[in-house]
Amino acid sequence: MSRAKPGDTVKIHYKGSLNDGTVFDSSEGREPLEFKIGEGDIIPGVEEAVIGMKPDEVKTATVPPEKAYGDYREEMVVEVDKSQFPEHIDPSVGQQLELRQSDGQTVVVRVTDVSEENVKLDANHPLAGKDLTFEIELKKID
Repeated sequence: MSRAKPGDTVKIHYKGSLNDGTVFDSSEGREPLEFKIGEGDIIPGVEEAVIGMKPDEVKTATVPPEKAYGDYREEMVVEVDKSQFPEHIDPSVGQQLELRQSDGQTVVVRVTDVSEENVKLDANHPLAGKDLTFEIELKKID
């Protein structure tokens, strides 16, 4: 029976959870996730875990931040004056906003705090700095 290797296109079912058991993503109820190993379409830790698996094999893999969404970086958190927001935007904690940078690129930020005068914005990925656990089932190798 063949095993998954770089260059293969694979289909997996997965469930991603945090250390406290909170599930942050799952393919349950959806089609299996399809990707080509080595293309960088998914986080490196999951891709590495799939290598060597055979169809219908199930594996649990713990993925550290450096093989997932990176470390949490304080420099990606900024506080801005509320007056800098357009009038039609009323920022609230948990809200996601897309900001255009001076170079034209856009970045997604989360509002993490709102005071009378300031809004704290966090550009870190919500899962940055966290160890992630994935239950992976390899469904198919092409």
